[in-house]
Amino acid sequence: MEITLRAVRDGDLPVFCRQIADPEALRMAAFGPEDPYDPQALAAYWQRVRNSSDVLRTVLADGEVAGSTAVYGVAGEREVTYWIGRAYWGRGVATAALRALLAEVPERPLYARAAADNHASLRVLEKCGFREAARARGYANARGREIEEVVLILEGS
Repeated sequence: MEITLRAVRDGDLPVFCRQIADPEALRMAAFGPEDPYDPQALAAYWQRVRNSSDVLRTVLADGEVAGSTAVYGVAGEREVTYWIGRAYWGRGVATAALRALLAEVPERPLYARAAADNHASLRVLEKCGFREAARARGYANARGREIEEVVLILEGS
């Protein structure tokens, strides 16, 4: 399967919204939008992100929209994120997409966060060179409670 990144297009947004509203994906990711089922709130979110200076890319798997990935935040504290549709889980898409994003954005350090029990996401981050830097607690909208999260760092070579 060929994994590529490209700039986000308007037609990608409905796919992203469906992926974000997937209950199983929300539970696993834990951290997500306050109301993933509100189309107006999601549209406003995507508009804000697209108008920012963040690096936002659509992930394509054999030309089909498989998800999104981004680098966001202020210099020295920038974080990576990704959201891959469930149909593409377990196929190396997230790892390939994150590697492509990291090649595009060479600044370091970069950070990432994942729910401590999201072993799949933690494995993707580790394969891409991130190492655990700390543990914290944060409110997880998708679970309606505070949970443990892992803070990871990717340092320069």
